[in-house]
Amino acid sequence: MGKIDDFRGRELIYEYPPGSPQDLRRREGTLLAARLMINAALTAPLAGGVCQVEAELVYGQEEQEDLARKIEELAYTNRAWEEMFKYEAVMVRESDAVIFLGNRLAGEFSLDAGCGICGGQPNCSYFYEKKNTRHGLVDATDRRSDTLIKGPLCSARVNDLGYATGSALWLASRLLVDARPLISVSLAGQQLGYCRRSYLVAGICVATLAKNPFVDINPDYHLINMAKVLENTRKQYVTPRTVTTFEYRKWIPKKSEEE
Repeated sequence: MGKIDDFRGRELIYEYPPGSPQDLRRREGTLLAARLMINAALTAPLAGGVCQVEAELVYGQEEQEDLARKIEELAYTNRAWEEMFKYEAVMVRESDAVIFLGNRLAGEFSLDAGCGICGGQPNCSYFYEKKNTRHGLVDATDRRSDTLIKGPLCSARVNDLGYATGSALWLASRLLVDARPLISVSLAGQQLGYCRRSYLVAGICVATLAKNPFVDINPDYHLINMAKVLENTRKQYVTPRTVTTFEYRKWIPKKSEEE
């Protein structure tokens, strides 16, 4: 028998229960799609044609839980973010994977095209005057910052990251994969060191579930979501059994004739 005859198999693919072999097979397909999305991002148009976008693919219960908890931590640093960030932390937990795209040049190497996209003078002085420079180069070794993103950034480079993100999302739509970029994921991922060489990071949640986990969100979604509902159902089912139990081998309650 040849190798072709040995190339056969049978795989069950289903999303429930989470973490089961059939669910993990489904997630493998999501990871394949996510890697293709990264390829699309890396081949997106870039100013000057210089490679500047890096990517990280993050998946796994512990990794996604760390990311979700970082988002929840950030939620309480800004009142305007609180509800949105807490809801999006749930989306991270429900995702199959998270893609991070970062721009490695935005904070150190201006395009030097005098484009004025940043809103400053069309000679890139706005960028260089706020940087430590020597010999015409930016010294980026001082990484201290009072803000979540250390600026200023070259807006042309920022635009390039937008093109990369858009290309990844375009391919997701063609592959029929649910994907959504989220500012909370982007900020939390950068704080955790994903795409650590980048000055600006975009985070994209990816999933292939029967119900898109990134839309149709309930109020108080951090409290009323699938994981919380299932945990509460287990409690409601198991606890009464310990209260109303009976010895089924000796006696089983019978309905009365009136019932």
